[in-house]
Amino acid sequence: MTGSTPPRKRRFLKGEADSVPSQRRHGARDDERGSSDSGSASLEPAADRADLPVRADTPAPVARRRVAVIRDRTREGVRKGGNRARAALGHLADRIIDIAPRIPVRDLAALRRQFPGLGPEQLADKLVAGAATATATVGAGIGAAAMMPVPPAMPTELAAEITGVAAIELKLIAELHEVYGVRPPGTLKQRSTAYLNSWSGERGIDVSKPSTVSGALNSRMKQQLRQQIMKRVVRDLPNLMPFMVGAAVGAVMNRRDTRRLAERIRADLRRVQVPWDALPALPPLEKPADPLTLGDGPKELG
Repeated sequence: MTGSTPPRKRRFLKGEADSVPSQRRHGARDDERGSSDSGSASLEPAADRADLPVRADTPAPVARRRVAVIRDRTREGVRKGGNRARAALGHLADRIIDIAPRIPVRDLAALRRQFPGLGPEQLADKLVAGAATATATVGAGIGAAAMMPVPPAMPTELAAEITGVAAIELKLIAELHEVYGVRPPGTLKQRSTAYLNSWSGERGIDVSKPSTVSGALNSRMKQQLRQQIMKRVVRDLPNLMPFMVGAAVGAVMNRRDTRRLAERIRADLRRVQVPWDALPALPPLEKPADPLTLGDGPKELG
């Protein structure tokens, strides 16, 4: 109203404000801040109110349980898959270890009678060419068998190819050591173990270094053998492509891998090569009691 005293200039009746606000009916306070009695409404956020919506950043209990179940099943599946893969690799390694002493190996005298008039390098070239053709044939055969892929048969086909190729390459490694005059000492089983070490490490054997001539299958050698088998499994997966594509791919890749392995072995053997005229008289290689027929290797091993 015009002429009235402005609110900012009004004076309290007493010199200071009341220390205790006056109470009115139902506990209301004059200062319009609400009642502070027990049981009255609070300005703090309610955490256990059922009528309030659930926070968006907190998943519902059902969703949390589902996520936990999926996570646990995924971990269990990965663990079981890893165990199965390790078991399969261990089985393949055991099969290759078992067949290694059964592989027939020709000594230097037999090779020179079979290929007369050839020197060490020419004879080694003949052996590499024959082994590359044999592994290519195995790859083509497995690829043809996988023309129409059947998932349950794929592990068996891979195992047959890996063991068949390993047998051919172990025979090649043993005969290359004969050609270069670096026959490892020991019995048939000890030499087979040394050739296994050479195959898994892709290196030649130096008889002057005991670390490269190991006649015992220790844990390190078995681990290295499993790693080599795993590499072969990964490289042989394209062989299972359908419609005869895997046959061509398997033949090409196996021939390439065998030649690459042979080149590494020969590079190591050339450094420790012993000329034929300087070789001492070596006894003939003993024949295995149950020789493995490499032509039927993949069928038998599969």
